[in-house]
Order: sequence, then C-alpha cells, then structure tokens
Amino acid sequence: MTVVRPLALFLTTLLTLSGCSLLQQKPVPLYQLDSGSAVTPAKDNGMAVLIGPVSIADYLRQEHLLQRQADGSLVAARDARWASGLANDIDQQLLRQLAWRLESQRLALAPAEPGFSADAQVMLTITRLDSGPSVPAVLEAQWRLLDRRGQLRDSRLVRLEEIHGGTMAEQVKAQSALLQRLVAELAVAIEPLAAIEEPTPEPQRKKPPVAKAKPQEPAGPKIPVAEPITIDTEVFRF
Repeated sequence: MTVVRPLALFLTTLLTLSGCSLLQQKPVPLYQLDSGSAVTPAKDNGMAVLIGPVSIADYLRQEHLLQRQADGSLVAARDARWASGLANDIDQQLLRQLAWRLESQRLALAPAEPGFSADAQVMLTITRLDSGPSVPAVLEAQWRLLDRRGQLRDSRLVRLEEIHGGTMAEQVKAQSALLQRLVAELAVAIEPLAAIEEPTPEPQRKKPPVAKAKPQEPAGPKIPVAEPITIDTEVFRF
C-alpha cells in the first residue's frame, strides 16, 4: 500500500500547475528600429566620417519599451522588449543611414581604429526618444559637427514628432522615422565639409648662413717697428 504524504502531494500539484502556466505563457515580442529604404553604398572612397561619441538618456537603456502616458509619465511595457537594446540600435542606424545618404563606406563609430583620419566628426546627444498609445513619437537631441581640424562647424538642438496608429509596432516604426529624419539633417550639414581643403603646411624657413670668423693670428712677441724721425732743423752745405 502506497501512502502519499500531504506535503509531497502539494509539491506535485504546484509543479504541475507551474508547468502548465509556462506552456500557456506567450513569448514576448522583440522590436528593433527600422532602417527604412537605406541601402549599403558601393563606393569605398567617399567622405570619412567619425560618428560619436553618441550618448543617450539613461531612461532609454531599459530592456522594456517605455510607454509615454498622457500625463507625461513613463510606464515599462510588459509585452514588448528591445531585441538588442535601444542604444545599440541607434548606433547601428546612424551608421547605416549616414553611409547611405553620404554614399560612403568610410564611416566609423567612436572610438575609431588607430589611423582613421576623419573629414568630419558628429557628436550626438539624445535626451528623448519615446512614444505612447495616445502620445506621438518624440525625438529630442543635440548634435555638434567638427571638421577635420577639430573646429566646431555647426551645432543644433532638434525636436521632432511623428504621429502613429497606437500599436506597439507602429510606435517603433514612428521612432525609426524620427531617427531617419535626424540623420537626413545631419547629412545635409556634413556634405559641405568634404570641400574644405586641409591647410597647406608652411615651408620651413632657411636660416641665414652664419659668417665664419676669421682665424686669429697666433700671439707672439711683438717686434718694434722703426718709425721715421722728423727733424725740424735745416742742414746747410758749403
């Protein structure tokens, strides 16, 4: 006769119910920013651009997608996550979008490899990129543009909005469109820097030749020089 203890029966029931709930749990959808119609350029001799440093607000580093509420608060969505992180998506989209618009493969994310000489550098700070079921997607950022000599050429504060249909997929699509619009503005500002020529180094000035000093005669005993003696008296001859 087999005796089932109450504790063992309780644990068996609990494990059975947990297994059923796990089987019934739906997988969480994963999302990524969309690159739109961007294509990989074929030219490998285009403009060299360094992208970064790129900094984003700390609240955008969450694993879950954040939902902006009507009162301005943010709520993490339980049924939606970023596939590889929003920060990584932003870096990759900046790289692909700028390469496509500038028709160049000579782009690199900071920090660049040693020896990479950039014609321009983009420094970007994103302070907001979010949306909500009833709130449009909003992108707020600041970018600064440096030329190949490290001089500041342009700086701008940007605020962009994009209306969407309310679903999570359409919100991500709207945020992707905002980033594409930001890159379009950057490309317009970067292109003129390709025509700026590097300063021609000044030729080294030749130093005037140094006059050689005449060799000094060796010092020795001085020989007195005979000097004529002038006599004021007259001499008469008879």
